Amino acid sequence: MSEQRFPSLSHWGAFTAVVENGRLVRCEPFAKDPSPSAIIDSMPEMVHSPLRIKRPAIREGWLKHRDTTQRGRDRYIEVSWDEALKLVAEELQRVRATAGDAAIFGGSYGWSSAGRLHHARTQTHRFLNAGGGFTSQAGNYSWGSAQFFLPHVIGSYAPVTGRVTDWNSILDHTRLMVAFGGLPVRNTQITSGGAGQHLLPSWLERAQQRNIEFVVISPNRADIPDGLRARWIPIRPHTDTAMMLALMHTLLVEGLADRDFLTRCCVGFEVLEPYLLGESDGCVKHAAWASQLCGVEVSTIISLAREMAGTRSFITCAWSLQRAHRGEQPYWASIALAATLGQIGLPGGGFAFGHASMNGVGNPRMSNLPAPEMASGRNPANSVIPVARIADMLLKPGQSFQFNGKEGVYPDIRLVYWAGGNPYHHHQDLNRFERAWQKPETVIVHDSWWTATVRRADIVLPATTTLERNDVGGSSRDRFVLAMHQALPPQAQARNDFDIYQELASRLGFESRFTEDKNERQWLEQIYGGVERAWREQGLAMPDFNAFWEQGYVESPEPAERFVLFEDFCADPEQHPLKTPSGKIELFSNTIAGFGYADMRGHPEWSPPQEWLGAPQAKRYPLHLLTFQPPDKLHGQFDPSQPSRRHKKNGRQQVYLSAQDARARGLKTDDAVVLFNDRGQCLGSLVVSEDLMPGTAAMPTGAWFDPQGETLERHGNPNVLTLDIPTSTLTQGTSAQTTLVDIRKWEGELPRVEVFDLPPGVAVA
Repeated sequence: MSEQRFPSLSHWGAFTAVVENGRLVRCEPFAKDPSPSAIIDSMPEMVHSPLRIKRPAIREGWLKHRDTTQRGRDRYIEVSWDEALKLVAEELQRVRATAGDAAIFGGSYGWSSAGRLHHARTQTHRFLNAGGGFTSQAGNYSWGSAQFFLPHVIGSYAPVTGRVTDWNSILDHTRLMVAFGGLPVRNTQITSGGAGQHLLPSWLERAQQRNIEFVVISPNRADIPDGLRARWIPIRPHTDTAMMLALMHTLLVEGLADRDFLTRCCVGFEVLEPYLLGESDGCVKHAAWASQLCGVEVSTIISLAREMAGTRSFITCAWSLQRAHRGEQPYWASIALAATLGQIGLPGGGFAFGHASMNGVGNPRMSNLPAPEMASGRNPANSVIPVARIADMLLKPGQSFQFNGKEGVYPDIRLVYWAGGNPYHHHQDLNRFERAWQKPETVIVHDSWWTATVRRADIVLPATTTLERNDVGGSSRDRFVLAMHQALPPQAQARNDFDIYQELASRLGFESRFTEDKNERQWLEQIYGGVERAWREQGLAMPDFNAFWEQGYVESPEPAERFVLFEDFCADPEQHPLKTPSGKIELFSNTIAGFGYADMRGHPEWSPPQEWLGAPQAKRYPLHLLTFQPPDKLHGQFDPSQPSRRHKKNGRQQVYLSAQDARARGLKTDDAVVLFNDRGQCLGSLVVSEDLMPGTAAMPTGAWFDPQGETLERHGNPNVLTLDIPTSTLTQGTSAQTTLVDIRKWEGELPRVEVFDLPPGVAVA
């Protein structure tokens, strides 16, 4: 049989699937992508992986005794689709009847598909909403703290999702880019909704040609892209806020602050200024004060403040800064620093977030063109928790919680319904999460592979992958809308999530509410039609669906004008107010102060996080663990593939340690080591690095959770060590970066990694 070629899309980029004799043999990058991600090379192996879920399966203890205590240790019994769907429908009916709609938790958080129709989270929520509602999640793990905090300060969270001063404006006007948290290009392989182009490497190359100077402030020099000429300022983790406050103090005392901008475009500086000068709390936030906290030389802080004031400067902060205890503070402080410089709203000046946290941030794109989307509908149960508080919810039903000025109560969850995600990758303190996961009466999971979460489900339903269905995808950070053609039949007995939910809705009596009487093709035409209408309203030519489907993509033109964040507002704050209570940038927020939260005052401040290198716990655990997105996979997706395994040693995820800290522990590269703290232990393979600031360790996320006993994780999943507390009462975000550990050599025989074995009872063929 000759080759067959199918255009498609993934979160790591567009590609063409090449199929021979019914098998995917390779994926060729989209022709218009200048820097395609190598992650697509893992797709043939994973589509045909022996770890695919081939048939519906029921956990034996649950099937026979409704036991909940053996999740993760039990064998499975493979059953027919009819039996599995009958059990799912009965469980949904039982829980709704006995405990109410809010007793069903529809998690499904994750990067399940770039396609908008077969997006597992959307389909799960549509199904549960049509059936009466469920308990949902607010926010996300990636930038959830910023999502709920930034609207109080600047009226929107759009600057964290990619709508920032574009790269063309930076190239033309910026002379100094200061990146707190770095610019690691590895993160920009991925885009929610997929992308036609990966452009950050070319933007950085062009910036260097324009002689733009880069300063990277991070504990890890590896956060500087290869080939980028950047000045590295190593800084202790979690102390960026202190450095920013000291930069502002220097600007104030040296007469470099733009007081006209602070008066015209901001409110609250009259409260922040006495704090910086030490008049309100007796502590002057000068460079010497900050230097003791962050480990940066006094002269470096002072000279950087002068440089930033003396040229057109641009401040960007990585998303990782707000994934930490008190993670709102560096974002608020960076806005205040940019305001003190007075360059917000000027071409190439001001602030932004996430330039190297995801692909597409700062890419020029017409703002009034929507990306493909599908609504999940209204949730009649009106029950929601902050996204990162799952363990608290399961362990503390009935307990109240504060969130963004409101009080909620954790529901008593009886059934968890999850599709297309892996909380055993995303969540923190996995030993605690493991205990919480035993609480529900029933756990139902759709997935394509036997991930750690699937292995802890009671009912497992096999789902198709992207290449086994048709879809339409695209991102608001990218100029392409892309067709996704089905390249393969569903493997084994896998079914599309849409088809699974349609059958369940039929059994439960609300099929029409779920499907709206549309099949796959009709939904794709409707999703595309929403984009088509918006394009035509802007005077752009766009082909009809059939022509689009045949071509495989459509591309919008670059905008004619440069986009500068807050340009209109800063030019005339009265005519173009922000959506804040004052209409201005709030350096002091009466709203936040009015909530009365003990951990969140009304202005940016330095307050020690629960764990950092200056904390008492650092005497026992003297290393701050930094966790980062791996270069070889998206989160935990494709972890079993060969590209991912090649980045491991002896089957363990690698952990990086400075030469100084390695010598102090008698360790060398390739040693098997164990990272540990009071929450757990995690095996890894050591790499001695010259890039890390002493006192820190770094480890990629994404290794599939593989516990042995009560505390040891043998594969290299650092989330057994991370702290499961909210960033603050205000936002309740994840504090995954707030983690102290120590490392020692592993003595004795290494335990075998078992997470890539099929669970007991599951047939190989």
